[in-house]
Amino acid sequence: MAREIPLIMMKEIGYTYPNGTRALKNINLNIFTGELIGIMGRNGAGKTSLIRTLNGLIRPIYGNIYIKNENINSKSIATLSKIVGIIFQNPFHQLFANSVEEEINFSLRSLNLSKEEIQKRTDQTLREFDLEKYRKRSPLNLSGGESKKLAVASIICRDPQILIFDEPTLGQDAKEIEFFINLINNERKKRKTIIIITHNIEFAYEYIPRTILMTEGQIIADGSTIEVLNNEFLIEQTSLILPQICQFNLALQELGLQEINKISSKNDMTDYLRNLIKNKSSKI
Repeated sequence: MAREIPLIMMKEIGYTYPNGTRALKNINLNIFTGELIGIMGRNGAGKTSLIRTLNGLIRPIYGNIYIKNENINSKSIATLSKIVGIIFQNPFHQLFANSVEEEINFSLRSLNLSKEEIQKRTDQTLREFDLEKYRKRSPLNLSGGESKKLAVASIICRDPQILIFDEPTLGQDAKEIEFFINLINNERKKRKTIIIITHNIEFAYEYIPRTILMTEGQIIADGSTIEVLNNEFLIEQTSLILPQICQFNLALQELGLQEINKISSKNDMTDYLRNLIKNKSSKI
């Protein structure tokens, strides 16, 4: 059986900003179709620089990037944006139209669609993202959560194969995070490849299967999220905090009550505490 070719291949990528800051150092990375990946690390670790190389916003000083087995170093941003969609942390970095409807409309115009198809997809997108009631409203007059939703919608409507989110849960309430989780689950059913930059370690631990840790422009870990985020040395190197479940396991281990790593979800934690209380109560 032939081995699957990675959708994204980064080989010895390096990038230095004009002010002399080395943002990326010898990055080697393979990402496969349909994967959901988290990228984590302290501010300035190179996370955003890394994803910006994927749609041509910055060009590596050295090394090569391949998407769908094609070198993208000479491809235009316009061409790459049809394959790679980036949703930035601040939605107003990508929203500029006079109305919500125009925002979606404009995003679709470069896809060589008919006016009828553009309007059809605009209407469909507004319904799917529950933005219909804001159709004629200026993006500047939306709440923070709604403006973030519009920024996501303006990219999703283009149906790119690769979706990249920069801090999607930042400042979002529980309902908005639930909407985002449902969104990425639906996109994964379509075999989309999803990359998420996040500092939300609890979100990553529960929902993201594979995590990449970065520091000082380099990848220092790449693997199963549970294994990577359970590693105290790696967590310390990237100035993160152990997930609550990991801290809970360690506390139980110190008390001699539980082997580490046996509890791996909030449901496991709840079940363990419920059974522990039940057993204690039965002995009274």
